[in-house]
Amino acid sequence: MALLVAIVFPAVAAPVAATPASAPAASALRPAAPIAARNSLVRVSDGRLLAPDIARIFNRGELVVAMLGVDTPPFFYMKDGKLTGLEVDMAEDIGRALKVSVRFNRDAKSFNDVVDIVARGEADAGISKLSRTLARAQVVQFSDPYLSLKHALVLNRVSFAQLALDRPVPEVVRGYKGTIGVIAKSSFADFATQSFPKATLKAYPSWADVVKAVRSGEVSAAYRDEFEIKRLLKSDPAVALTLRTVTFKDMEDTLGIAVDINDVALTNFINLFLAQRSEKLDIDRVLRALGN
Repeated sequence: MALLVAIVFPAVAAPVAATPASAPAASALRPAAPIAARNSLVRVSDGRLLAPDIARIFNRGELVVAMLGVDTPPFFYMKDGKLTGLEVDMAEDIGRALKVSVRFNRDAKSFNDVVDIVARGEADAGISKLSRTLARAQVVQFSDPYLSLKHALVLNRVSFAQLALDRPVPEVVRGYKGTIGVIAKSSFADFATQSFPKATLKAYPSWADVVKAVRSGEVSAAYRDEFEIKRLLKSDPAVALTLRTVTFKDMEDTLGIAVDINDVALTNFINLFLAQRSEKLDIDRVLRALGN
């Protein structure tokens, strides 16, 4: 069994079609408009007056959503030739609320690529297990969080014991000076520099590579959200023989929907949609979905 240690760590500051497809050029999604017109309501075909960013989506007839090209169950993944998952359902519900279909752009090879696609205007929104980070918030707007996950470490038992020298786990982790594996150009690569300034970070291309490194002892710890750590233990219970986990009670990874910085009305719409949505996400529901 993996040992879960909870410690307090200072916080650092119409039917919807859902088929993966590449988005058209930015100009196709955001036609040029006079500056004055951007601040005016637009009358659409059904007679309603809408904010320009909402009207753009309605007139196109589809909401374009950027989503990572790598399957990440239960959030988004291919099953029987169809894109499905918790975040796919969320995107489709937003499309229904806007009275348009949904088209997914899965060109992104990394989570940062999802943000970049939205920032370039090649998608209306990014829904892709996106952590809200300070770096990303400089190029896109984020919705209110729809899921909050605790930060967690998975530790190599042998390497960590050599580092700890019989000191209590909380004491060692607070001033962690060992090696930590993270996914390159990920939110947790950013979080690690803030949370563990004395540690030596090693970036890897994928989470599978990070896990491989911590299991072999190449790094003493791997850093990610509690869901990914729990999924690791659930998918392979034998890892508990060589790995242990630490979860931080007061460090949260908040997931949000990325929107173009100019699309204020769309962001407000999404925030209200999330507030009114009856099916709220939490770690328990996500883990149950993973089991299904």
